[in-house]
Amino acid sequence: MKIFHPLPGNVARILLAALLPIGMALPVTADMLPSTNLSGTTGLIDMPSGEQQPDGYLGLDHGRFGPITRNTLTFQITPRLSGSFRYVSIRDWNAKVCPPSCSGADGFRTYYDRNFDLRYKVLNEGVYLPAVTVGLQDFIGTGLSMAEYVAATKSFGPRLKVTAGLGFGRLGSYGAIGDPLGPRPLVTAGLGGKPNFGQWFRGPMAPFGGMEYQLSDKWTLKAEYSSDAYLDESVRRGTFDRKSPLNFGVEYAQSRMVHLGLYELYGSTIGFNVSILLNPDQRPKGGIGGPGPEPVKVRPAIAQSPDVWTTGWLTQPDAKSLLIDNMNRNLVRTGITVESLSVTADTAQVRFRNTLYDAPAQAAGRVARAMTQTMPASVETFEMVPMVNGMATSMVTVKRSDVEALEFAPDAGNAIRARTAVADAGGPLPDSATNPKAYPKFSWSIGPFAQTMLFDPRSPFQINAGVQLQGNYEIAPGIVLSGALTKRLAGDIKGSRFNGSTPLPPVRSNAAGYYVNADPDIATLTAAWYGKLGPELYGRVTVGYLEMMFAGISSEVLWKPVNKPYSFGVEADYVAQRDTNGGFGLASSNYRVATGFVSGYLDLGKNFTAELDLGRYLAGDLGGTFTLMRTFPNGWQVGAFATLTNVSAKNYGEGSFDKGIKMQIPLTWFLGQPTQSQRTFTLRPLGRDGGSPLSVNDRLAAVLHGYDQAGYDAQWGRFWK
Repeated sequence: MKIFHPLPGNVARILLAALLPIGMALPVTADMLPSTNLSGTTGLIDMPSGEQQPDGYLGLDHGRFGPITRNTLTFQITPRLSGSFRYVSIRDWNAKVCPPSCSGADGFRTYYDRNFDLRYKVLNEGVYLPAVTVGLQDFIGTGLSMAEYVAATKSFGPRLKVTAGLGFGRLGSYGAIGDPLGPRPLVTAGLGGKPNFGQWFRGPMAPFGGMEYQLSDKWTLKAEYSSDAYLDESVRRGTFDRKSPLNFGVEYAQSRMVHLGLYELYGSTIGFNVSILLNPDQRPKGGIGGPGPEPVKVRPAIAQSPDVWTTGWLTQPDAKSLLIDNMNRNLVRTGITVESLSVTADTAQVRFRNTLYDAPAQAAGRVARAMTQTMPASVETFEMVPMVNGMATSMVTVKRSDVEALEFAPDAGNAIRARTAVADAGGPLPDSATNPKAYPKFSWSIGPFAQTMLFDPRSPFQINAGVQLQGNYEIAPGIVLSGALTKRLAGDIKGSRFNGSTPLPPVRSNAAGYYVNADPDIATLTAAWYGKLGPELYGRVTVGYLEMMFAGISSEVLWKPVNKPYSFGVEADYVAQRDTNGGFGLASSNYRVATGFVSGYLDLGKNFTAELDLGRYLAGDLGGTFTLMRTFPNGWQVGAFATLTNVSAKNYGEGSFDKGIKMQIPLTWFLGQPTQSQRTFTLRPLGRDGGSPLSVNDRLAAVLHGYDQAGYDAQWGRFWK
């Protein structure tokens, strides 16, 4: 169905003529920051604009009007490219088209739809030219929200912006002025999840536009002309009455982070939007607190105190033990423990465990300060080796005289980095003395936990919440016993309509059975060995209850050069499915499977990393997963992944293939205090059995992340903190 309408009464032109002289009287700048629309993307009210958010920003939006609710997560991937995931719900979907017993899409009283968007800014705003963005909306969806557009936005002075654009798909459904690229093919939704290339920028093309005027730092007025006819929602299903293409609104900026909007929409309804815009690169509390560093102790000149520089201490039998004890007393407030020490007349190598700082550079800086306090004056070269799960990672080498000279120098961080080397740690030195108090070591924590089942059309948000007890016992370097026990305190997870809907083994689709029956739940209970197999070569073997759904053995080898942008790994696992009651038993199905992957990791520069995993998944399917992540210097990670295997879309089920969004948030960012704790989130539009990997704690790539040269460089500014 096509709807062609002329611009009603030239209202858009009247609004433009009224406000344009105001903007023309002001100097041409672009001081107004971009805002978001009801779809959670940069735009006006319901229409997009030609701008983008600042690089790296993460937006969370909740927009609602009439029967339509949109929850959107948007990430500004690069200065020009942004991506969005949106979950849309439309009430009264089948109220006027059929009785409640209808099937298929008409069987839902409230219809839910998942959208993915991409936007690319092809032109930055200049003195005379506007910012221009090309967008794909719901480009791998079922077609309900699918649209493409080209939008241009120009600032006239510091307060007025004007946007004009051309839309296709649903943004070309009202006031169309032709179809320059030919008719738009009908949507074949199928199981969804696949790009509909043949429809992009095809069919009726319609103009849209609007303007926004900033009354003050807090208040902004908006007006727009919409090219969305809402054919399904208004015309076919009557969920609301679209009387006019004009929308008006006012927005209030509570802060740079929080924006609120109230709108009169389509001549018939009121809407609102809540927008939260996060800058992962900027901590809410500013800097990081915690215990202050010890001052650098400067040695006296050798000419003034020659006795201090003698090396007679080398003959003292307990010299190394005393130095280890002195260092640990100096570091006791920092969560750093010296595990071993090798020392000669002029060089000291300290191998240490860091349990507090999420930046290896900050831990190295604290150790360097402690070494100036404790090492004899003749020791000029400091070698600092972080130990992670008993493995020596990299070695940071710095001259003591540089530490003494540069502590208060201008640009002290870059100055000391230019004189610091980062290399492979190698094996322990033969004359090393160990700290007998370093092992065994026990640690534990207790805190909240949550389990979620998302995007089931019958019940799109289900959650269990409770408490989790975790324990970690390091028997010796590289030998770790660990476990986690959870107890549910509240929840409403009941199940999913997708259970058993494909011929694949139910390796993930029966998750609800575990969430409901496993209470309390032995989530994990494992014994693990970690070791360094050779230069830049690491190994791991983990045995036990590896995750909620599988038990068995997992092993891997990782080659990770310290000064190269790439690394490679091999993993092999053999697991059996666990019983859903969360205890020690295995599933009655007796399902067992061998899985494994060959993995490649590449640092693409500019804080982007790529990972490719090729191998066999839990359901026995063969294929690969590609993951692209952006890592911020403070440890934030945001990215996306997609998995394709030899399972057909029909056998995989709705969604066609596995894909999703991944985020890792360091708690230091929230708390403003040093901690290595972090929270990892994986948002899948719909989790199924195909393309499902085993979940194992402390895989080598994650454990060793940040201990190469790039990792040190990213947070080197914290060396002196």
